[in-house]
Amino acid sequence: MSLARTSWVGAAVALGLTACAVGPNYTRPTPPSDPGYGAASAVNTTPAAEGRAGNAQRFVAGMDIPGEWWTLFKSPQLDRLIQRALEGNPDVGGAQAALKQAHELYLAQKTSFLPNVQGSFGGARSEYPAGTLTAPANTSNPTYSLYTAQLTLTYMPDVFGATRRAVEMAKAQEQSSRFQLEATYLTLTSNVAVTAITEASLRGQIKSTERLLELQHHLTDIAHQQRALGTASDLDVLAQQSAEALIAQTLPPLQKQLGQTRDALTALSGRLPAEEPAETFTLEQLTLPEDLPVSIPSKLIEQRPDVRQAEENLHATSAALGVAIADMLPQFAINADLGSSALTVGRLFSPYTGFWDAGASLTQTLFDAGALLHKKRAADAALDQAGAQYRAAVILACQNVADTLRALTADADALRASVAAQRAARRTWELAQRERQLGTLSPVAVLNAELTLAQADLAVSQAQANRFSDTVGLFQSLGGGWWNRREEPHYEQPGPAGE
Repeated sequence: MSLARTSWVGAAVALGLTACAVGPNYTRPTPPSDPGYGAASAVNTTPAAEGRAGNAQRFVAGMDIPGEWWTLFKSPQLDRLIQRALEGNPDVGGAQAALKQAHELYLAQKTSFLPNVQGSFGGARSEYPAGTLTAPANTSNPTYSLYTAQLTLTYMPDVFGATRRAVEMAKAQEQSSRFQLEATYLTLTSNVAVTAITEASLRGQIKSTERLLELQHHLTDIAHQQRALGTASDLDVLAQQSAEALIAQTLPPLQKQLGQTRDALTALSGRLPAEEPAETFTLEQLTLPEDLPVSIPSKLIEQRPDVRQAEENLHATSAALGVAIADMLPQFAINADLGSSALTVGRLFSPYTGFWDAGASLTQTLFDAGALLHKKRAADAALDQAGAQYRAAVILACQNVADTLRALTADADALRASVAAQRAARRTWELAQRERQLGTLSPVAVLNAELTLAQADLAVSQAQANRFSDTVGLFQSLGGGWWNRREEPHYEQPGPAGE
């Protein structure tokens, strides 16, 4: 009898594992066939300019991206700050925990393929009406105890594949969480790099603005002197004071932005404002990468974490449709019990106390007012929605790359123009100094020439920062090289007080 039951259960398990699964079999969407990004990818090399960050950048088709792409900027301070952010930012910890949760839920769902066996033990104290009923136990005492120990087996054969679709969905959800984690890494590292570049740019802008303000102050002093000598009017003095005030009012916003940028770097590192990082950044500490990768669209969708996450969401929704269809079909169940009942605990499992039962059932919903049908239609709509969201993610990814390629070319043109203006301003200032030494030019003209040079320096600093920032943007838009990462960042959970 035991062998027969074992064979029966084994056959049911085998049937559940070999039956076909209803619902659509997921197939990956067809990748884009475009060879490039239209006019945005027509340029292979950006223009070069003199000075820092003026080197030409070459777009190399098919070039791989290092896992730690930020090291290409050759800044040890940036490397340390990003590593600290990966270890301390709570968004990383949350995404890692979400992936672990999704993995455990997947493992839990896989157990649905196997029978569920539960053990139980129960004891009851009862009294029966001796004057009207026959004793349920072999005793003259109307009060008795009954102890029962048993094993209960339940199994839902996966005849129509509902379990397999549910496991498929859980696996896709785990993969979605994995790519969400990769997106968190990419967003964090990109934000740290861009924020550090912003700090470097602001420091340069503040330095140039302070020099502009100093020159304007000198011009104001000269205007006052000329007014005292009668060679300048009150209108000339007021005009110069106004010019100085206009420059002065641009300095506090820059200083405020620098302070907020430092706060942002602190927060990205996973620290409170009082724990500001020791690293500070200037553009002189950064090197502009010369060779930049450009992946074709069909390769890009394999690299972008957000696109891969959207694809896994599509996969999970496809499997959910299979589950909804299977719920409309007959449900099979197998149940079995094996145990022993006795009046005393010591007699459990003694001869003639054992019992067993086994059975199977089939259940089909006959009327539910259309609930299962509406759930299936909702699953159809969810699949259409996930497909549209995947398509939107692909379009956005390609747009990001195209936008960044255009920006890098425009940045190079802007820097070249700014450097040319700076060079002309510097030559004008040098010539003005020589003429001043010869006595053919006034001090005001020399200061005005230097003022123009300082404004040109400010424009160059901003153009250089744009090239660095948009280079970071290209690495981010291409996926950041997560597939080449050597090791998984480890988030260090802080103590209860957040230290």
